[in-house]
Formats: sequence, C-alpha cells, structure tokens
Amino acid sequence: MKIYEKAPAKINLLLDVLRKREDGYHEVEMIMTMVDLADRLEMEELPRDTIIISSQAGYIPLDEKNLAFQAAKLIKERYDVRKGVYIHLDKKIPVAAGLAGGSSDAAAALRGLNRLWKLGISEEELCELGAELGSDVPFCITGKTALATGRGEKLQRIGNPPQCWVVLAKPPINVSTADVYGRLRASQLESHPSTSDMLSAIERGSFGDMCASLGNVLESVTLSLYPEVGQLKESMQRLGADGVLMSGSGPTVFGLVSKESKVARIYNGLRGFCKEVYVVRMLT
Repeated sequence: MKIYEKAPAKINLLLDVLRKREDGYHEVEMIMTMVDLADRLEMEELPRDTIIISSQAGYIPLDEKNLAFQAAKLIKERYDVRKGVYIHLDKKIPVAAGLAGGSSDAAAALRGLNRLWKLGISEEELCELGAELGSDVPFCITGKTALATGRGEKLQRIGNPPQCWVVLAKPPINVSTADVYGRLRASQLESHPSTSDMLSAIERGSFGDMCASLGNVLESVTLSLYPEVGQLKESMQRLGADGVLMSGSGPTVFGLVSKESKVARIYNGLRGFCKEVYVVRMLT
C-alpha cells in the first residue's frame, strides 16, 4: 500500500518577535496561511527496519539532515514501529526560502506514517511530535490559517483571509533562519506590526486592510544582510502588487494581488530579476 501526502508552503502575513526567552528561543506572534505551491510525498512500507528517502531534487539531503527523515525516525521510536518506510519526496518548494518547505515535509511525513501504520495518533499528539522537530511543524500539520504564539507551536485557528493571487519570488540566495534570529535584537525593535489589526482585517474579509497590516520584523535583519531582497520588494511594489512582504526569515518575497489582470505583468517583470517566480492562490 502507498500513502500520498501533500506538503504545502506557508507564508507569514505577519511576523512579530516580542522578546528572547530564557530557553534561547524567541517569543513570537505570527499569522500564517498556506498557499498551493506544494511538495508531494509518497510513502510505502518496507519489510526491513530502515528509512529510505529519494527525491528528484539533487540539492536536498536524503539522510538524517532531512526533516522528513527525522519525522519518520521520531514516530518509529516513539511508537515502537519495527517496520521500515520508503519515502519519495517530489520537491517543488524552494529550499531555505522562508516558506517552511522542510517543516511541511516533516508534517506530511507524520500525517502519512500515522495512516500507513494505522497508529491512531490524534492531531494534537502529532503537533506535539512536530514541535520537537521545528517551530513551524505543528502549523504545517494543521494547515489552514492560524495565529501562532510561544515559539510558534501554540496555534489558534482563525478564519480564512480574503482570497487573492499570491506572487512568490525567491532571489538566488539561501538564508539561515537561525542566523537571522541570532542577529535580531528584539529589545531594540523600534516598531511592531499590529496583530490585532491583521486579525480584524481577516475577520472582516477586508483585502485592503489585510495588505495595510502586513508586517515582518525579521525584514530589518535580512534586508541589511541581503540588499537584493529589498530590491525585490521594491520591484514587486513598482509592478503593482497590492501588498508586499518577505516571508519568514526570507529571502522569498510575496505580493498579494486582487486583480488577475495585474498578475501576468508582475510575473513577467519579476522573471527578469530572478528565475524562481510562482503564481499561486491561498489554500482557503
């Protein structure tokens, strides 16, 4: 039997950092939603007790550095599964892009192996497992749109954002999330985006107010290290995107666009700037 799972990318409509915690993590407030750019995982049980991962992408690790591998190992150890699994990862989400591709792969592996091995693990338990792998994994398990607090693992489901087109553009650089957070000085941030304004905009279905409430405090760090991310933001704004923001720790920038007639112009204009440009919709 084969099990298939979709692993969608996420974007941060809002990312605020409140303080650095004593455990070394940062206390955050994030509003995240998923888009229909996705990896796909195919999982098949193996008779021998091993984990094998393959992928058409030649640039990702296929060993214990891979989050899907770590997810399989964790679920096997925690639930004493003595069987093996073969996982094929069809990779579409850019790596080290601020889109939670690795976290979503781990989430899909946990969901899929729960079904493959008929373990009966609740979504809440899966989220607790996921939090051991990474702060974004619990959100990627539940999907939809959520307010994430704590270090990102405490989730409150909220309503769907107003539907729109999303143009994603990733410049040809990779950004380390740990490096960006390591350079952030939360106590010195001069301003913070308004979580309440974003929640209100989503609740009222106001596309204009949602665009006006976009904010990400990590931009100040990433843009100082990689000026091309700032240039990409400016290009997307100049081409007519209604709201523009860097996702996560970057370097991917997304533009929210209400009118389909604008999408082709923005896409074609950005393709002259970087090769990795995607036009997607929110998964609402």
